[in-house]
Amino acid sequence: MKMESVKLVQRFVEWVGKRPAIFRAPGRVNLIGEHTDYNDGFVMPSAIGLGTHVAVSLRDDRRLVMRSGQFSREFEFDLDHLPASGTGAWCDYVVGVALALKQNGHDLAGVNLLVDSEVPIGAGLSSSAAIEVACALALMGLNGIALPMVEVARLCQRSENAFIGARVGIMDQFVSCMGKAGHALLLDCRSLEFEFIPTPDRVRMVVCNTMVKHQHAGGEYNRRREECEEGVRTLSKWYPEIRALRDVSAEQLGEHEKDIPEKIFSRCRHVVEENARVQEGARRLRAGDLNGFGALMRESHRSLRDLYEVSCRELDLMAEAAEGLPGYYGGRMTGGGFGGCTLNLIESPHANAFAEAVARRYQRATGIEPAVYICSAADGARCEVEGEG
Repeated sequence: MKMESVKLVQRFVEWVGKRPAIFRAPGRVNLIGEHTDYNDGFVMPSAIGLGTHVAVSLRDDRRLVMRSGQFSREFEFDLDHLPASGTGAWCDYVVGVALALKQNGHDLAGVNLLVDSEVPIGAGLSSSAAIEVACALALMGLNGIALPMVEVARLCQRSENAFIGARVGIMDQFVSCMGKAGHALLLDCRSLEFEFIPTPDRVRMVVCNTMVKHQHAGGEYNRRREECEEGVRTLSKWYPEIRALRDVSAEQLGEHEKDIPEKIFSRCRHVVEENARVQEGARRLRAGDLNGFGALMRESHRSLRDLYEVSCRELDLMAEAAEGLPGYYGGRMTGGGFGGCTLNLIESPHANAFAEAVARRYQRATGIEPAVYICSAADGARCEVEGEG
């Protein structure tokens, strides 16, 4: 048993007096393909070693009782009278999943549940999907519910859309469920067909946290989705067969640049070109062309900054801080934007020196001390410890 699991078991036993089962789900980085998932497009994420652990045991009543290692407040709900929407508290991610399971026809027994996460909140590494997936597996495991992992991802996405109010695509939950160590996951977000693409052993993914936090529910994230939908409605006047920006070619979009409001055109252009970058990125990665893949990452960041307008000063400074450092292939913002992290592909022998140098450069430019994580592609969600029952 890993040390973090040992400590979580000890804390849970002190709280409940019973040895728990422990489930784990990872956070993720997205190598390329940002804001394409909810446009039915293509993405290339990877699960990472930072994850969320959930310790859980059955109760004798029908109460859902929750504690967190990151927040002081305990929450308790009657499983027969769960709220219909979130309240903005951390427990929403647990309650939303419980409600989604009940709405799918699954009866749930009462549980004590303790959440502990290594995934920084608001950093663009999908802390929300990690807690959703880990809690879904915990509730399913204790209640004898068996679902394919693809269905678990769909259920967790629906929970975040309907209960939390964030209109996210399926990428985060999917890779948290399906990730594979040493591989990126090329995903078609419409068909959910996917391919594992090996990431070379000679590189590390260095994640640089700007320490600027974003909020997805409502606000700018949902507005970008609305702008994309407006683009589809406008383009469907000429191309009635299209269902999402995934169906639009660069040539079709270019023909109607003057017919679409400038801002909407920019949003559409990013998505159309980003889908093409994902496909080209997959070819480059399969061929081991890390310089070519890194160039695509840089292009993606510029597009997110200039066309989609989801970057910020700190993200741009972090991306600039990486340029010219030894072992650097390329980097970009990763996640929804408005803060969070950059992801950089670095030659393994240079990873530690890169992490130190980029942190110094960023702190000099902003006065903010960043957090830097050296990661490799990791496996998806699983049960780590069997409980007493």
